[in-house]
Amino acid sequence: MIRLIDREHELSLLNEEWNRKGAKLAVIYGRRRVGKTRLVVEFTKGKKGVFFIAEDVSKKVQIGELKAKLSEFLMDDFLRKAEIAEWRDLFEYLGKVIPRRQRFYIAIDEFSYIIKNDPAVVSSLQKFWDTFLSDTQVFLLLSGSVFGLMSENVLSSSSPLYGRRARDLLVKPLPFKHARKFLRMPFEESLKVYMSTGGVPEYLLKAGNYGNAADFWAKEFMRRDGYFYREPYFLLSQEFKEIKTYFTIINAIAYGNTKPTDIANFTGVEAREIYPYLDGLIRLGFVERIAPVLGDKKTGIYMISDVFFDFWFNFVFSNRERIERDNVTVAAQNINRYLGKRFELIVRNELFHIFFSRADRSGRWWHKDKEIDIVGVNERVNEIVFAECKWEDGVNPDEILKKLREKAALVKWHNEDRKERYAVFAKSFAGKSKDKDAELFSLKDLEKVLK
Repeated sequence: MIRLIDREHELSLLNEEWNRKGAKLAVIYGRRRVGKTRLVVEFTKGKKGVFFIAEDVSKKVQIGELKAKLSEFLMDDFLRKAEIAEWRDLFEYLGKVIPRRQRFYIAIDEFSYIIKNDPAVVSSLQKFWDTFLSDTQVFLLLSGSVFGLMSENVLSSSSPLYGRRARDLLVKPLPFKHARKFLRMPFEESLKVYMSTGGVPEYLLKAGNYGNAADFWAKEFMRRDGYFYREPYFLLSQEFKEIKTYFTIINAIAYGNTKPTDIANFTGVEAREIYPYLDGLIRLGFVERIAPVLGDKKTGIYMISDVFFDFWFNFVFSNRERIERDNVTVAAQNINRYLGKRFELIVRNELFHIFFSRADRSGRWWHKDKEIDIVGVNERVNEIVFAECKWEDGVNPDEILKKLREKAALVKWHNEDRKERYAVFAKSFAGKSKDKDAELFSLKDLEKVLK
């Protein structure tokens, strides 16, 4: 099993709760493939307890499998042989045999599958907690991937379990500085892979079998037997019933329709009805709404936030027929245009604050037909940073900086007394800049700082 990467914070929080006296309820949730099970396995090492991974099978089978695990741990032959058909009956029996003063865990992974097949399990578990478990030393850990089910049935204020959990952890994809540890590629190739998969550990493990991004894309995305060819269908079908509508909305955004009216027109959905769909995609982390870091927040636009979905809808969904005929090649120009967009997002979200740590907030800025990739501001000292990102080699920095200064003059923020700084991020540069207020960062610089 591969070593756990960049989950020290989550492990620390779980172990803190474990070391505290009394019963504890912890909830772990997040998108599929993100490493929740691996985190639970690491947490339970060296501890006594029951680790159960639920499957999407009938309630009877789920109860039978958990009952077998519990009977083995408790050395309870009666429980092993007993016919139990309801969760409340299993919990009622456990209330009679579980030792109250013994510290052990009951970890139920993919708890969302149990909820899916019997939503009443949550109320039964709440009663079990209130009448028995809360007065024991049991550490109950629930983990789930179906974000909607976990949010509504376990985490929301309307859930019977609300107010009882000691800790809930949203496990997110890894940032690039940790994601690249899965890959055996040069820095630029690792960055390309990350810009197509995001920091999902299982995806990165698959990419780790390749020496460059092009081979990885060709064999795992652009072939009908590729690992990722049908992945979004599975992910969305787990969360939504109207999968066709959600597919069309994400595809609309991938095609560059970023305003609600444009998305509605592309999909054929009434404009006033598009918002619940967008809200659902935002809640699950597939889509995000962004607004200018300075200026009118009402001019926000929608973008695909899930990196894997963005790549897939740009290059797989639109080429399905050719992929089925084993006749697909993606133009380098299209790949570079996509990578340029994702490079800007990585710099803005993960790297900008490494170089400009004094910025209180940062983000994209636009007004009418003018836009700046990154604007960062420090309110305390009236400092503002303007940055552009170019996924290109041999960039002439002074050409970029000249245009950047022209656009910077349009940004209204302490214009009379602000201190301005400028930056350009690119694959490589043709030479140094004459602009004394500007800094240049190439891929070599990024590689160096991320080491």
